[in-house]
Amino acid sequence: MAFGFGTVVRYGGRWLPAIGLSALIGTACTLALPAVLGRTLDAIVSGRDQTRWVALVGLLIAAGVATEVWDAFAVTASVAGTAAWLRRRLVEHVLAIGPRGAGRFDTGDLVGRISGNAVDAAHAGPSAVTIVAAVAPPVGSVALLAFIDIGVAAAFLAGMVLVALVLRAFTRHTADAVGAYLRIQGLIAGRLTESLSGARTIAAAGTLAREARRTLEPLPGLRREGARTWRVLARSGAQAAVVGPLVLVAVLASGGYALAAGRISPGELFAAGQYAALGAGLGGLTGIFGRLARARAGVHRAAEVLTVAPSAYGMRDLPDGPGRVQLRGVVVREGGRTVLDRVDLDVPGGARVAVVGRSGAGKSVLVSLVTRLRDPDAGAVLLDGVPVADLSREALRAAVGCAFERPVLVGGTVADAIGLGLDSGRVHAAARATHAHEFVERLPRGYDTPLRDSPLSGGEAQRLGLARAWPASRVLVLDDATSALDMVTEMLVDRALAEPMVGWAFGAQPPSSSSSVASRPTSGARTQLVVTHRAATAARADLVAWLDRGRLRGVGPHRALWTDPEYRELFR
Repeated sequence: MAFGFGTVVRYGGRWLPAIGLSALIGTACTLALPAVLGRTLDAIVSGRDQTRWVALVGLLIAAGVATEVWDAFAVTASVAGTAAWLRRRLVEHVLAIGPRGAGRFDTGDLVGRISGNAVDAAHAGPSAVTIVAAVAPPVGSVALLAFIDIGVAAAFLAGMVLVALVLRAFTRHTADAVGAYLRIQGLIAGRLTESLSGARTIAAAGTLAREARRTLEPLPGLRREGARTWRVLARSGAQAAVVGPLVLVAVLASGGYALAAGRISPGELFAAGQYAALGAGLGGLTGIFGRLARARAGVHRAAEVLTVAPSAYGMRDLPDGPGRVQLRGVVVREGGRTVLDRVDLDVPGGARVAVVGRSGAGKSVLVSLVTRLRDPDAGAVLLDGVPVADLSREALRAAVGCAFERPVLVGGTVADAIGLGLDSGRVHAAARATHAHEFVERLPRGYDTPLRDSPLSGGEAQRLGLARAWPASRVLVLDDATSALDMVTEMLVDRALAEPMVGWAFGAQPPSSSSSVASRPTSGARTQLVVTHRAATAARADLVAWLDRGRLRGVGPHRALWTDPEYRELFR
């Protein structure tokens, strides 16, 4: 179902009828009050019993106050519930679209959309109901003025045309200004997030002033759009301040003639003046129309995120197999540039393959295809004969694990960072295998130490990232994930990687490769794809896949490729 303004309004659910009922009762009280006050005035002038009319005035005022209180509560509850629902939906969708989909937006901009803009959008339902309810006073005023005197009603209608024109211009100009304001606000938030994440680099480079100027460069535009919003508000307020009294004067003048002619009583003239003020007061609802404009802008910014299609997963499970990975005619394009160009690669099950190449050659993109952090624009990626796009999310994530050069650790504690939701036995086993257990045990509360209280070196963070990927049953993708480890620890981790997983089920030996890589019997270890810049790491691999400007230039053992001077140049 398409996401739009109506979607957010409908989610208001039970609260919107309550807000509407409150508005209806409040409007009825507001419309009844001038007529009752007029009758009270006539009763006082004529000397008749005015007690019941005064009591009725008090009852109407009390009912109006009660509806105002209830309306404030219902609107707050509706906005809070809708904002929570929309934030949850946005967060889940951002996680579902993955890094490629979320990469269309700056991080700070996404945070702004999920936090502030979601609240703006949540006002859609209450604002829509309030605006519909705001139509009732002028419509009711026309009807009641016509009941008092048709000439007075005609004068009121003529003035209301001006009020409607003021509100129409205000709504149109406010929507444009608010939309531009929120876009620039998101741009500044994105740049600020980049600056905060690179604070150490900025400080070390001595470019603080330059970075501050870059971050705040859009600020004049933000000020311009903010000033434009206030100018629209001020202009509309001034116009309403002129139009409202003009309507009142027209009604009172027409009513004065009617009173002189004996068509209406003094009390009815008083009521006519009250209805004129009530109807012309529609021009004072610019604040409500402003909230509606912000709600529309907030919904639009949420829709821009929610319309990004998430990665679709299949329903298939993996058959028994050794973890054979195949890339067939893979093409990846990015920003009009071909990152991978018709890559064919066959990785035997249980093999350790080092992926090497210069910066920008497409190494990280290649391994991300196996984990489905992105999909190829052409070609196919298979795991044990099954296209990874056909696998269910659970099957793929259980079979393939990925560790990065700079892992982002999430969760409340160190144990959560290794395996959120896993039992402590599996968490400890993964930490021991990656030699993270030693330093975790030295933390103040061990595995229960909060992440924010755990100062970690680059190597320690990488070991936790490796531990997080460790439970994968068939394939481990290590995207420069051991670059910060010392040589001894890296060799210990390599040794652990070569050991078979407990409970591992093996299928038949993979058939002969159709590429230049010959299959070999698996040792029982998981298949590994290792992005590296180290010659020593490449030398320890069974095979090396050498990428050059998006193409697979060579595949073979490190010692065989070492005879090529250009290959040796990669590691200098």
